[in-house]
Amino acid sequence: MIAFLLMLLLLPCGAFAQPKRKAAAAKPARTMASHLNTIVERAPGTVSVYAKNLDTGRVFSIRGEQRVRTASIIKLPIMIAAFGEVAAGRAQWTDKVALRKEDRVSGSGILNEFSDGLEIPLIDLVRVMIVVSDNTATNLVLDRITADTVNRYLDEYGLPETRSLRKVRGDGGDLKSPSGFSEAGKREELQKYGLGVTTMKDMVALLERIERGQAISAEASREMITILKRQRYHEAIPRKLGSTVVANKTGALNALRSDVGIVYAKRGRIAIAVTIDDMKKADWTVDNPGHLVISEIARVLVNEL
Repeated sequence: MIAFLLMLLLLPCGAFAQPKRKAAAAKPARTMASHLNTIVERAPGTVSVYAKNLDTGRVFSIRGEQRVRTASIIKLPIMIAAFGEVAAGRAQWTDKVALRKEDRVSGSGILNEFSDGLEIPLIDLVRVMIVVSDNTATNLVLDRITADTVNRYLDEYGLPETRSLRKVRGDGGDLKSPSGFSEAGKREELQKYGLGVTTMKDMVALLERIERGQAISAEASREMITILKRQRYHEAIPRKLGSTVVANKTGALNALRSDVGIVYAKRGRIAIAVTIDDMKKADWTVDNPGHLVISEIARVLVNEL
């Protein structure tokens, strides 16, 4: 008996304890980059992304410096140039432009519903150019300030990769002959871009300049942000952000969707620019696959950037 007790005392501690379960291996956290790369790889087109947290300076990019077609996001630098010309005294917001039948172009907007001969102040043209992406208004603004003037402001801001190339021809099969070319728009290698050419990095640079009060003036920048916040198309960047305030401008072509804007998130102001091109199927519903891709990218960027 004594020998048995001594044997028990000499056994290693815990020899009769229940075996411990092996701890489950911790799953590695999915990084923002890997998450976004997965979304981009599965997208039904070529995606370019550039984003910046304007409060921390943190940046994310996928093909952010690659030149892309602008579609209607070129209306952002056109707006800046209009504010610049008014500030310089070369135009007045009260300058009125008569709407003529030959000025009308198809596609987004409301001016096609108004009567010929209506005189519209320049400020109202700029507002509807952004808020409802009015194509006719865009051309009337370019008639007043010219695409070359837009490019001059882009040069002043150090953004030579972004160019306003010509006026809007319209949408779908109802296209007018191209007109209103800038000097850049006459270059053969740029004509494939259509209305304009840019990079997502340049678009974020413009958004940051406006947000920091450095586009023309602090007052002009504030007014531009106010106009962008009234923009009516919310299918892309704002789609999954609930009540979060967004100041943005969209663009759309048969094979392309773009959205560029500032998201006023709780953890910082996030400037986001995304475009998806080369989509195989034209889809003009709110659930266009491009909208869905951009909205998911924006959600991840806002949550993690």
